[in-house]
Amino acid sequence: MLRAKKSEDSQSRSRRSELAAQLSTPVRNFMATEAGSAGLLLVAVAVALIWANSSWSDAYTSLWHTDLSLSLGNAELSMSLEHWVNDGLMALFFFVIGLEVRYEVSVGELNSRSRIMIPALAGIGGMAVPILLYLAIAPGGEAAGGWGVVIGTDTAFMLGALAVVGPRFVTQLRVFLLAITVIDDIVAVTVIGVVYSGSISVPALIVALVLGVVLAALTRFGVWHAAPYVLIVLVMWLATLDAGLHASIAGMLGGLLIPARSPSREGVEQAARLFRAFRQSPLAGVGKTARKGLQQAVSVNERLQTVLHPWSSYVIVPVFALANAGVDLRNGVLTNALTSAVTWAVVVGLVVGKLLGIWGGARLGTWAGLGKLPTGVGPGHVLGGGVLSGIGFTVSLLIVGLAFDDPAIRAEATVGVLLAAVFSTVLGWLVFHLAAVLRGETDADLPRYLDRPVDPETDHILGPPDAPLTLVEYGDFECPFCARATGVTAELRQRFGDRFRYVFRHLPLPDVHPHAELAARAAVAAGYQDRFWDMHKMLYEHQDELEYEDTIGYAADLGLDVEKFLRDLEDEKTAARVRADAASAEASGARGAPTFFIGNRRHTGPYDAVTLAHELEEFAQASGAQAPTK
Repeated sequence: MLRAKKSEDSQSRSRRSELAAQLSTPVRNFMATEAGSAGLLLVAVAVALIWANSSWSDAYTSLWHTDLSLSLGNAELSMSLEHWVNDGLMALFFFVIGLEVRYEVSVGELNSRSRIMIPALAGIGGMAVPILLYLAIAPGGEAAGGWGVVIGTDTAFMLGALAVVGPRFVTQLRVFLLAITVIDDIVAVTVIGVVYSGSISVPALIVALVLGVVLAALTRFGVWHAAPYVLIVLVMWLATLDAGLHASIAGMLGGLLIPARSPSREGVEQAARLFRAFRQSPLAGVGKTARKGLQQAVSVNERLQTVLHPWSSYVIVPVFALANAGVDLRNGVLTNALTSAVTWAVVVGLVVGKLLGIWGGARLGTWAGLGKLPTGVGPGHVLGGGVLSGIGFTVSLLIVGLAFDDPAIRAEATVGVLLAAVFSTVLGWLVFHLAAVLRGETDADLPRYLDRPVDPETDHILGPPDAPLTLVEYGDFECPFCARATGVTAELRQRFGDRFRYVFRHLPLPDVHPHAELAARAAVAAGYQDRFWDMHKMLYEHQDELEYEDTIGYAADLGLDVEKFLRDLEDEKTAARVRADAASAEASGARGAPTFFIGNRRHTGPYDAVTLAHELEEFAQASGAQAPTK
């Protein structure tokens, strides 16, 4: 399942379909946490199985059937530990999922139709085909009602398996698979809430819906503190329990109703001013104001994810596994499971169904021209990712517990979920290996190297043209992050002196910055009169004033021949120069501004002066250039 951690974006990113595969820093952080939690999840599964099949198995069963009660006055909430895990902790788990889904749909990887079509079709296929295969194999009666077991994918296990058996570089494939799990998550929670809930209490349901409306309205009233959102979601959870719905509905709905937004330029600048004030006057009151300014600059959605995601990955999911994976396989249970139609309906539904459904849905979408696969992702990668999506663990086990009352059938389905995880991992390795050998699909990543080397004859270079240390930036003159990066490059020039050269290449993003192309042409036109860097500085200092008339005024202020500047500004060769840099960015894997290259290799991660200086020093050592002495 999808659980995410977000931090502030540090790039301006295009919404164009050809740039849809750019991987944001928040998503990188999310995937790192998910992959890291997979090992802990495996340990929890192993402990549960060993414990349930040991001489202490009675202690395992009695532990999770122990009642835990909370009371306040005459109000009391009492459930067994197993129900606290499945109805309480898992509601928080789905709340984090809802936050992530809302972020991705609002400002993330799924915020346009072109980006969502292929993953949506693959996700729908990855649920419909498994259900059909399950129903075709499973016997009737209670067993037939367990079709929901095969719809889920456990993202933590899937990403962990991908890191082990997938290609060495899988960035783009990960993004594609995460997009599919967004669809998977929404449908899975809907199925749990609608199909596997008990009788419904209408008054409690109305209360839950009213609370949802209040939750959605908080942002409209400018509420930026997280506490009111959390309190309302908690009460919504209680109302949902009282209504007879599964608590996962409250978690997912609560997360979906908390909006996400990109940090505004004004908000970021205000936070920076407040922290500068605190640096000058380190008083408690000033520090409190600075902290509030930073919180207001980041959406409640992202702040909640930052706090809750580690708890979801490293506590909730392993505890859930410990409580639900402990199947006693003794006394013929394993033998019966291996000969049970229910077990193999689950295995075939998850392993074969996910493979055929995801691959077929993606294939259908690309064939119909509804979209295209992310850059670097081939058909073999999609097939391998579809196989690994058969690791349904978390949601599958949750639905096993909800769908089956018969302990024997429940045990058989649980064995099927565990076997599917093993088979999916082994088959996934085989598919990725064959894709590499037969189709040459060794990587599923964006390009990582400059498509053309730095050329002193055509590139904009600040510093000695033959300097051994090179930093290349693809930038946009209307991008606030690029403007702040100019201070970083100034620090690097001071640090490395004549051993450093800074290269600027144009990556205007006109769909998010409407004046970016004009500003790029203005810089190139000034460059024809050997004043590129002066215009570069002028444009960044006046990012809010980049109209046509403004660029003419800047040319005059710089003492340029204005008539020649205007001719060059409109000349096709100037536009072609900008387009050439943008095409180079696309071919080099740059999908947002700013994107930096150390030497000829794309830099990922923070681009502060300390980080970039460290990378340049490592490059100097690796390339044999003399390391700086400063």
